[in-house]
Amino acid sequence: MAQDFFAGKVAIVTGGSRGIGASTVEKLAERGARVAINYSSSKDEAEAMAREIGDNAIAVQANLAAGEAEKLAEAALAKWGQVDLLVNNAGTTKFANHEDLDALSADDFLDIYRLNVVAAYEMIRACAPAMRDAGGGSVVNVASIAGTHGIGSSVAYAASKGAMVTMTKSLARSLAPEIRVNAICPGYVGTGWFADRLGEEGLKAMNEMIASKVPLARAGQAEDIADGILMFLDDASRLVTGETLLLDAGSHLDLRLSRRPGQEI
Repeated sequence: MAQDFFAGKVAIVTGGSRGIGASTVEKLAERGARVAINYSSSKDEAEAMAREIGDNAIAVQANLAAGEAEKLAEAALAKWGQVDLLVNNAGTTKFANHEDLDALSADDFLDIYRLNVVAAYEMIRACAPAMRDAGGGSVVNVASIAGTHGIGSSVAYAASKGAMVTMTKSLARSLAPEIRVNAICPGYVGTGWFADRLGEEGLKAMNEMIASKVPLARAGQAEDIADGILMFLDDASRLVTGETLLLDAGSHLDLRLSRRPGQEI
């Protein structure tokens, strides 16, 4: 049996202690990668994951919104001497009605951009030299359908994810051929983030409601997005760079044109 591409690779996952990040960490570790699990405040969750994985994982506290990308990259290099893979998953938002132009301040935009866009750029800049030294690398930026369709929790969030998509294309061009850069754009994902706000019953109801409205009749889960991330990281995608992939169960489609028999829109 051929060796798994991920065996022995070193990956950094920002925002890796919960949700999509945690699922990505688990899948990378299962396939033999060594993973630096970044967290800002979720220390207990990150350290518990690292202990469960064992020698192939470390938990690294780094506040990327405060410019600590180098700290995270240096921790992975100090532990394993290389960096091959980077998942820019850390992000933030502020909820604001898109029609209320007074709901967001300039500082709100700057705070959201600082983590969602600038920190991702700084992580790529911090890891690129080590990736080149390792013979090449792969970056996946976790954007959002908000960034392609102008929807989501706020105008500032959608704008930041749109900027991430554009940045992906720019850096894919400038970092080739050694480093591939791609983006995934999740739609709704039923993570613990929703459970914290809605409760378990509320999350279940939300998942059911989403599944009733999308063509594939299922609500996305963290592991679904993690599988998409690994697809782009894997050598099987070696001819893919600068690409943006929607992972949304088809929610971007016009449901009036993709109506299932018996479905009421």
